[in-house]
Amino acid sequence: MSFALHEPPPSRPVLGWLTALIAGVAGPVLALIALASAEGGAPLAHSGGPIFAVALMGMGMITAALDGRLWVGVLLAVLTGVALLALARLLGVPSFLHSASMALAVIVAALSFAARGTLFARSVPGRGWWIAVFVVAGEAAVVFTAWAAPGSLPEWLLALLPAQWASVAIQSALTGTGARGASSALIALAGTAAATLVVVRLWPRRWTYGIMFSVWLAMSALVFHRPAMPL
Repeated sequence: MSFALHEPPPSRPVLGWLTALIAGVAGPVLALIALASAEGGAPLAHSGGPIFAVALMGMGMITAALDGRLWVGVLLAVLTGVALLALARLLGVPSFLHSASMALAVIVAALSFAARGTLFARSVPGRGWWIAVFVVAGEAAVVFTAWAAPGSLPEWLLALLPAQWASVAIQSALTGTGARGASSALIALAGTAAATLVVVRLWPRRWTYGIMFSVWLAMSALVFHRPAMPL
């Protein structure tokens, strides 16, 4: 099921695709290289979660908002994740502790982010990618702040952000207990993806937004009360 728009956006601006490449590829690649040069492979593994999560969000959400098709955002986000993981291994990150958990985290996060991008494309045809860019920038700022200064942000705020859920799930696969330790984050990503796609499928019925926001709050409560196991 592709959840394509009935009427594709009138234009797919070059600026939007460049933004997706910067947020999803260029920025994360530079971050990985800089960390590898400064710290080496093992510390880099402990910093991978936020970088990979923001990369998946930038590529999946923005491209889905540009193209209007769910599968485009999911595919490009997954390919981005695979490429960045391969680069991380080349830069010295040890073998991933939980390869299956990593694959699951990347796929579920890509689906969740692409679902939101598809909704932006449906609700604001031709301009939804601007909304995606602002959402990516905002969530990325919070995720990187939480990573750079642990404890500086309230836990309830972090529990509200899908980007933070993805960061936790991916980091758990890198250096933690895998999917078992980050089950609440994975459930939250999958649950909000499903609720968002209900809105996309039933558009323009606006009452479905109530379902989406209710699920989002419920999933946030789950993440808050069942945090990931210590890494």
